[in-house]
Amino acid sequence: MSHDATPLTFHPPRTDVPVPASGAPAVIVMPGGRYMRHAQHEGKPVAEWLAGLGFAAWVLEYPVGPRDVHPAPLDSARAAMRRARAEAPGLGVDPARIGVLGFSAGGHLAAHLAAGPDTADEERPAFAVLCYAATSWHSFWLDPADASDSDEDPLIGPDSTPEKRRAVSVELIAVPQTPPTFLWHCADDDLVGVDHALSLTRRLAALRVPVELHVFPTGGHGLGLAEGRTPAGTWTSLCAEWLRGVVADDPRPGLRQ
Repeated sequence: MSHDATPLTFHPPRTDVPVPASGAPAVIVMPGGRYMRHAQHEGKPVAEWLAGLGFAAWVLEYPVGPRDVHPAPLDSARAAMRRARAEAPGLGVDPARIGVLGFSAGGHLAAHLAAGPDTADEERPAFAVLCYAATSWHSFWLDPADASDSDEDPLIGPDSTPEKRRAVSVELIAVPQTPPTFLWHCADDDLVGVDHALSLTRRLAALRVPVELHVFPTGGHGLGLAEGRTPAGTWTSLCAEWLRGVVADDPRPGLRQ
């Protein structure tokens, strides 16, 4: 599949929500799924939630394994941001205010796009929301010589090495150009431990990147919007307030066309 042909589904903001004269802010949503599938509850329902906040959204179905390993997902995310910015004026979207929001593996992808040292200016999002994101990739996988088939690294594949895993661990590679970032995680997440969020937050704070982190005591992993869940379900209201503040600020230099 050509990365430019990666499925990218557009969801406009709700018509009853005011939109700035410069165009609606927008988000590219990246569902989780261990880089093996796309979790449906972390895609369209999230775009509909954003529409209610006055945001447009695209849902990105980035390439997943076992055939499409790194850098295919990242190349797809880069292409998606270029395409979103190119299409934005015709869709009533402000190209300077397009961010990313990702869950779990999709959160890793969103973080890599936002914070990676090789992200071009036109591909770096204006802000990032990372939901129980698997950002510390080197902490996950065994040496391939000691792993069973079920333990194969789904992002890098059978050629995974400690060096390659560190090269995609966002808390090790994040740069000062990383945009404002919102993270949330559950302390009892036994699939993607809370240390992923803590270590990235420390890195971003050291780089003087504006960062906000919320850790909820319970909830586990894979909650999506977490509707009806307490206390993790409050992440959407906390994030909505943060998003309004971020898009109310002047966009970063160089983004506005």
